[in-house]
Amino acid sequence: MIARQYLFEGRVQGVGFRYATKHLAKGFDVLGWVRNCDDGRVELQVMGEEEELDDFIRELHDSPIGRHVQEQTMRRVPLLEEVSGFTIRE
Repeated sequence: MIARQYLFEGRVQGVGFRYATKHLAKGFDVLGWVRNCDDGRVELQVMGEEEELDDFIRELHDSPIGRHVQEQTMRRVPLLEEVSGFTIRE
């Protein structure tokens, strides 16, 4: 199991990006959270098996909300602690 942090840039706030991401996560074996950042980006922290994370992110980009993403950065992070399911953080 691995964990990753993604930062999405573009018109990703005010378009239902977090809610669509949470809904999409239900179809994958992933745990984590998504939140809006003060600088206009959206942060996603997610963990699961590498192939499952790759499929999840690919599906996110292929979904209608994916067109709002102009830039994406990713980095590995330590496994998330005290996380169950997939949530939206404020």
